[in-house]
Amino acid sequence: MTLSPTSTETQPHGLEPSLIEIPGAWFLMGSSTGQDCERPIHRAWVDAFLLAATQVTNAEYARFLAAANVPPPPFWHDPKFNHPQQPVTGPSWFEAVRYCEWLSSQAARTYRLPTEAEWEHAARGGLEQKTFPWGDAPPQSLPDYATRWQTGPEPVARYAPNAFGLYDICDNVHEWCSDWYDPNYYSVAPERNPRGPEQSHMQPARKSSRGGSWRHHIKVARCSARSSIPPEFQYADYGFRVACDV
Repeated sequence: MTLSPTSTETQPHGLEPSLIEIPGAWFLMGSSTGQDCERPIHRAWVDAFLLAATQVTNAEYARFLAAANVPPPPFWHDPKFNHPQQPVTGPSWFEAVRYCEWLSSQAARTYRLPTEAEWEHAARGGLEQKTFPWGDAPPQSLPDYATRWQTGPEPVARYAPNAFGLYDICDNVHEWCSDWYDPNYYSVAPERNPRGPEQSHMQPARKSSRGGSWRHHIKVARCSARSSIPPEFQYADYGFRVACDV
């Protein structure tokens, strides 16, 4: 794994995932050429935090299902989605939060979902205002782009990570974030550690998500691209990765 000089990897203990320390930094959040909800570009500070190197896999989620005695997500038995190293697909936002709470109860750390600001800072990997985690080259320039993601997400960490050491950070499945979604939030967001609005004023209420999906025509999302769905929805192209404070 290639890490930036300012990033370190924390090795897992038992049930815990491999964690990457994302350095605290100012960065320019948003895009002038993307969706309206990505504007205005604004300066944001994110404190250092830890983010899982990969999306939560079926193998990891299976331990939670067994321990918590909760029903699996709707695609659990579908052979297109149930390889142990594929990201788990179909957990609602509430189930992703419950997974974080369960993992916290088993570990010395308190796990949570990342904020949108944390996620975008991590996805950029220190490349200020570049379109994708690797720069501005189009997704079609990636190795094997035309043959990947044919019927579902790939097993995690098959291809190179970004500069911080994060795998599949803008592809594979959409990743739940902790924030409520507001398309106009950037105009009122605080400069330091923005965490989204206190509630969603949309009907129905929506939670933010980030990253691309195997199901889309363009399989890799831009670093600044925002998405959202109601927190109870369970979609075959939604998963998550966990975060925690340093």
